[in-house]
Amino acid sequence: MEEGGGGDGIEEASTSVSLSGGGESRWVDGSEVEDSSESAAPSWPVIDGGGGGGEADRGDGYGYLRRRLVKNPRRVDSFDVEAMEIEGARRHRSKDTSTWQTLALAFQTLGVVYGDMGTSPLYVFSDVFSRVPIESDVDVLGALSLVMYTIALIPLAKYVFVVLKANDNGEGGTFALYSLICRYADISVLPNRQPADELISSYRLKLPTPELERALNIKETLERRSSLKTTLLLLVLMGTSMIIGDGILTPAISVMSAVSGLQGELEGFGTNLSTDAVVIVSIVILLGLFSIQRFGTGKVGFLFAPILALWFFCLGSIGLYNLIKHDITVLRAVNPAYIYYFFKKNSGLAWSALGGCVLCITGAEAMFADLGHFTVRAIQVAFSCVVFPCLLLAYMGQAAYLMQYPGSAPRIFYDSVPRALFWPVFVIATLAAMIASQAMISATFSCVKQSMALGCFPRLKIVHTSRRLMGQIYIPIINWFLMVMCVIVVAIFQGTTDIANAYGIAEVGVMIVSTALVTIVMLLIWQTNLSLALCFPLIFGSVELIYLCAILSKIKQGGWLPLVFAFSFLCVMYTWNYGSVLKYQSEVREKISMDLMLELGSTLGTVRVPGIGLLYNELVQGIPSIFGQFLLSLPAIHSTIVFVCIKYVPVPVVPQEERFLFRRACPKDYHMFRCVARYGYKDVRKEDHHAFEQLLVESLEKFLRMEAEDIALENDLHDFELDSVSVRSMDLGPAARYRADDLRAPLIQGRQFEESDTSVSEEGGSMLPPSIMSSSLEEDPGLEYELSALREAMDSGFTYLLAHGDVRARKDSWFFKKLVINYFYAFLRRNCRAGPANMSVPHMNILQVRITYMV
Repeated sequence: MEEGGGGDGIEEASTSVSLSGGGESRWVDGSEVEDSSESAAPSWPVIDGGGGGGEADRGDGYGYLRRRLVKNPRRVDSFDVEAMEIEGARRHRSKDTSTWQTLALAFQTLGVVYGDMGTSPLYVFSDVFSRVPIESDVDVLGALSLVMYTIALIPLAKYVFVVLKANDNGEGGTFALYSLICRYADISVLPNRQPADELISSYRLKLPTPELERALNIKETLERRSSLKTTLLLLVLMGTSMIIGDGILTPAISVMSAVSGLQGELEGFGTNLSTDAVVIVSIVILLGLFSIQRFGTGKVGFLFAPILALWFFCLGSIGLYNLIKHDITVLRAVNPAYIYYFFKKNSGLAWSALGGCVLCITGAEAMFADLGHFTVRAIQVAFSCVVFPCLLLAYMGQAAYLMQYPGSAPRIFYDSVPRALFWPVFVIATLAAMIASQAMISATFSCVKQSMALGCFPRLKIVHTSRRLMGQIYIPIINWFLMVMCVIVVAIFQGTTDIANAYGIAEVGVMIVSTALVTIVMLLIWQTNLSLALCFPLIFGSVELIYLCAILSKIKQGGWLPLVFAFSFLCVMYTWNYGSVLKYQSEVREKISMDLMLELGSTLGTVRVPGIGLLYNELVQGIPSIFGQFLLSLPAIHSTIVFVCIKYVPVPVVPQEERFLFRRACPKDYHMFRCVARYGYKDVRKEDHHAFEQLLVESLEKFLRMEAEDIALENDLHDFELDSVSVRSMDLGPAARYRADDLRAPLIQGRQFEESDTSVSEEGGSMLPPSIMSSSLEEDPGLEYELSALREAMDSGFTYLLAHGDVRARKDSWFFKKLVINYFYAFLRRNCRAGPANMSVPHMNILQVRITYMV
């Protein structure tokens, strides 16, 4: 499958045809469509009838809204007119999670989401007091106060109470926020949006209303200015790149911090060989961690959750023990004045220490990025009831120990553990450090999948590891890439100090991106009061910027690493998106005109043989230019042609019954159709081409029947209006006259609303006289012929028609464009997952034509 599209023209095309190989066409994996036989029953798009009188005010729920079908003058490419809203779409409802399911998921989150934040007590105070020496109680109390308020402000106040609520139908992360914004403002750089997409039930939220001018002004500004679209996209890509960087740095610092506890405890770990020993043991643990990722988030979560639960119990109980035994007066740190005293005493050193304090909230972004694996309530319950109190006790216990033993700062965690419990705690800490990495690894998988679905990342193999939760995925190549980079980072830095500097920049960078996007969501979608909406970036954004400035001062001491990672992934993602958009624009401009198709006639200037040809392309309307190459290259063409476009819409999930849009691509005797299969970025796409083929034919049959029904209904309505409408208008009064006028548009009452939760279908059905209802069900004389021809074509088999395309910059393009398209983008296309591999179709069923797009 090819992500992307674009080019300024098609200047050359080879006529060689292959029976196998890597067809490349974006979003065109029809074999991955789910195999529910009820998924594609087409119907007509329905809109609210608007005002009216009489009975128009009756109804259940949202009242008796008259619904009527709208048919504009037929245009060959007017997909909005003939797009079919799927029967039963109104039945789609989200399922509520029971209390026990919520508690079970909350338990799993300990093993997946909170491992990173839970292991921060291993290294936070060690890093802080490596920059600020402990000379008085103010140093300890000031650092503790900073840590306590940082945890309360960012993870608790920002993420638990605000950011988690900005989810996109249960999906989190920067790309989820971006897709949410794309639904309300047409800011996508790929111009394939259709009004019919807004009928998908998972859009759910209402558009900004004219009464709220601020939201509309923001929407119009974003849509009008291309520079803002590009800036927003780059912001999202930068945030995603930093999350991937977190996936590299989190395992490195967590595992090394845990293993460093052996220094001074075992022979060889307290000598000059200690550094090498720590590095070797850390690498072995990291190799084991990444090796088990293929078993899936669910299995890993249930495997790790008991260990993390025990770890949080150890943190809380040891912290409470130290607090009571050594110095309970550290509770004074609840007073934020100690933060002021801390900065007043240490000035520049205190500013440097902020880089260590920010490590206490590492992994906070995983709460949002991993949301697709769990639920909002589960993450909130786990943090509020377990993680937050245990972390506070752990830090207060370490501070109490430092009040009596300030020299223990470099090994504060292990020194504060009672000697009798050292080895059990060390084992649990090492396991917890391994698990800590799981949070950002899972978040990385989620972000990469979302970016792939929205056309911003080269296509890769995705393995769905859960039959119940589609958000639980595993991406092999990303997993092994993270493993290799983690090993390299550990081997080069050989310590946690420089890694901590790098880690802080990546974490805070992601948080700033989330703050900016959530602010846009508040203003555009939530339509929050302006003063409240501005408080969000002013409070949280200011704190994050302060931390970022403090960490950037350490850019030479390891802080450059996440910037290199982020820039590298940003280049990959933006290049893929840029080349994809150029190729798509080229295909739009070069599509075959309808005049040429009419001139060729129904035989298409060649021989039509029985069979169904599925031509994959990226266009949502029009005849793709590659079809002309097939006509020139093949001695014959199939009797039935279906142009299949698999399109991602900015929603997490498209219900199966709303998946397909059908229409005719040419006049009836051409037997050519267009099918748009719509997917959300979280959808599971099965690789079963047999199920797709059967589903396609069933959907096409339903389309043909409903089309014949509609034509018959239009004819009956026309005759009825000529004979009876004036008499009925005199007899039935104003309300009835209004309804009779509605009949000028075609109506299909029974199918549209028989499953509706309201009484519209029952009451609306009486609006048609029995004579019209019976007449409208008479089949078109040509319907049976067309259905029999379709079945004959199906019996002859399916052929997948794919384009094997190359994209090259035109000779008159500027140098940088040639460099990006001809080398970087071409390299990504050659090395990403090929179309046939995605579709899993027999190679004997594939025909490919090579074509070069000059953009």
